[in-house]
Amino acid sequence: MKNLLLRALTGTVYVSLVVAGILIKSDLFFLLFGTLMALSLYEFYGLIGASKKASVNPYLNSLAGILLFFPTYFYMKGAVGADFFILYPLYLTAVFVAELYRKKEDPLQNFAYTFLGQIYIALPFTLLNLLAFQADGTGGMQYYPMLVLALFVFIWTNDTGAYLVGITIGKHRLFERISPKKSWEGFFGGLIFAALSSLIFYHFEPEIPYYHWIGIAVVVVIFGTWGDLVESLMKRTLNVKDSGNALPGHGGFLDRFDSLLLAVYGMFFYVWLFVW
Repeated sequence: MKNLLLRALTGTVYVSLVVAGILIKSDLFFLLFGTLMALSLYEFYGLIGASKKASVNPYLNSLAGILLFFPTYFYMKGAVGADFFILYPLYLTAVFVAELYRKKEDPLQNFAYTFLGQIYIALPFTLLNLLAFQADGTGGMQYYPMLVLALFVFIWTNDTGAYLVGITIGKHRLFERISPKKSWEGFFGGLIFAALSSLIFYHFEPEIPYYHWIGIAVVVVIFGTWGDLVESLMKRTLNVKDSGNALPGHGGFLDRFDSLLLAVYGMFFYVWLFVW
């Protein structure tokens, strides 16, 4: 019971922070997700270092994600030009050059895990900036939080629906080798919950047709499920139960954002191809 209450309290605080960070103003969005990205990167590189699979610096590589996230945000906001993006390629170059002097046993492993963290975490968080702004009709960009909010709501409703349906009637395993508890019944239950929640967004944002809201929800559920499974695969490979203990009752940041890290790709591709 104590653990359940702790999990509920942590979840309430987490949801409140995310919703407030998205809806209140763009600068809060920037601070919240920039911070969450850096903490997730730090957690990832800490796991890699603890596993002895590679020699990576969790501090520098976590800060490096900021060199991608921050310029993208300010570029979308119209505050800086494209020249500001030069900082991130400089970091990537420095990673290669640094290995010449570090004299570590397996530099290829260091390269691989360093860049994996950037692709797996920094890039998805950065794509949130592209979803959070849209053209204002005058050649500029304006903050548009609805798509980012929908992304999180679809993930949350999918998780809730999948859990409720899964524990009630779940019998057929979805991906037993990696996640024995997930079922096909739970997957489709979560999909229905997310699709129904998409109609609420259509009510408030009818400029996007209802069938596209449903399509976005379906894509988020599919990619989010893959994201959950990918993180489970990583934890199995690293032989850990949770990615960390920063969020009481929920594990680590990667445990909380696992679905997001792939779902944001699916949502971005769908919106880019069919909505914008």
